[in-house]
Amino acid sequence: MHRLFLFFNHTITLDQQNNARTELGVTSIVEPPLELSRRWANIPPTEASLRPWLQPILAWLREHAQPGDFILVQGEFGACYLLVRFALEQGYIPVYATTERHAREERLADGRIKLEHTFAHVRFRRYGE
Repeated sequence: MHRLFLFFNHTITLDQQNNARTELGVTSIVEPPLELSRRWANIPPTEASLRPWLQPILAWLREHAQPGDFILVQGEFGACYLLVRFALEQGYIPVYATTERHAREERLADGRIKLEHTFAHVRFRRYGE
C-alpha cells in the first residue's frame, strides 16, 4: 500500500488521481497541511539557501512517509532538486507529471501578444528515468 504525497503548485486533477492509482498503484493521495503547501508554493527568491526554508517540509515527510511511497515534486527548480535528493535518500520515489501542452497565440490590436496555454495530463514519470 503506497501513498502519493503532493508537493506541487496545482490542485491534483481527477485524471492525475486516477492515473496515480492505476499507473503507480497508490492507494491514497496525501496533501500536506495547508501551511506546508503554502510554504512550497511561495519559495522566497531572495534566500541564498533553501535548506532552512524546506526543513519543516522534510520533517513532516520524515514523520508521515515511508520508503516506497511516491512524492509528486514540481515547483521551484532549486527546491525540487533538494526535495528529490531527500526523497531518494529516504527511499521515497519522487515523480513528476508529464503533460501535453497546447498554445494559442493571439495578436492584440495594440501590438501585444496574448498567449493561452492548455495542459493535459499524460503520465507520471520517476525522476532520473
